[in-house]
Amino acid sequence: MPDAVETIQNVLLARFGERIAVDGDLPGLEELARLAGRSVRRRFLSRDVPADLLRLLCACALSAPSKSDLQQGDILIVRENDRRETIAALLPEMPWVREAPVFLVFLANGRRVPEVARLRGKPFPNDHLDLFFNATLDAAIVLATFLRAAEAVGLGCCPISVIRDRVREVSELLELPEKVVPIAGMCVGWPADEGGISPRLSLTSTVHHERFDEGDVASQIDAYDRRRAASRPYRNQRDPARFGRADFYGWSEDKARQYAVPLRADFGAFVRAQGFHLD
Repeated sequence: MPDAVETIQNVLLARFGERIAVDGDLPGLEELARLAGRSVRRRFLSRDVPADLLRLLCACALSAPSKSDLQQGDILIVRENDRRETIAALLPEMPWVREAPVFLVFLANGRRVPEVARLRGKPFPNDHLDLFFNATLDAAIVLATFLRAAEAVGLGCCPISVIRDRVREVSELLELPEKVVPIAGMCVGWPADEGGISPRLSLTSTVHHERFDEGDVASQIDAYDRRRAASRPYRNQRDPARFGRADFYGWSEDKARQYAVPLRADFGAFVRAQGFHLD
């Protein structure tokens, strides 16, 4: 399938700055092309997403692998306008939350397994960090699988981790019980544009063989900054009043500025208040 091979190579070249070998006889090349070329969508048509389609996509997402078959990842669908508007008002820097016809919240559900133990009259000596970690991992896998399923039918998606900035308000709005924590939201709708390829760090930086070896981090990041700036430069610089205006503003400068202020320092306290023990 030469067209798929060329598509994969071109989008991965744009993504990683490397032309990657692709065997044209591999099965599933169309799927690989879709995964390689995926892009975040933040602009949506006013067209509704049918409830039956959402249910199908949720079923596909929840068919994903689950740690020890514990099934600790849940999906909460927010379609009602007032509720979505309330969430959007909490996240004014994310206007697409208001514009998307559907907003999903992916939940780490750590209450179900202890409840199963209680119902079956068994002890549950595992109320520690691993309970939260497993539930979070399950929810993350469900989120990634939902995104893959949604894009397969032509929907666009934009994950929203910033709901954790307002995690208490979001949790109260959604009436989340003890041991249930929102890990991320997701805007879902029919895309209004094509999106674009976001360059990623080189595979040399992020793929390790036999042992961890990060190599020359400074030169790898600088090369990535330059490559990314050539195709997707930042339109604005963060907090110039504090940090000034950089002559060259790349990914590393942006991320360094982003995390130069405290973010979600109260998240651990919230997780503990939800009944998780993190020792």
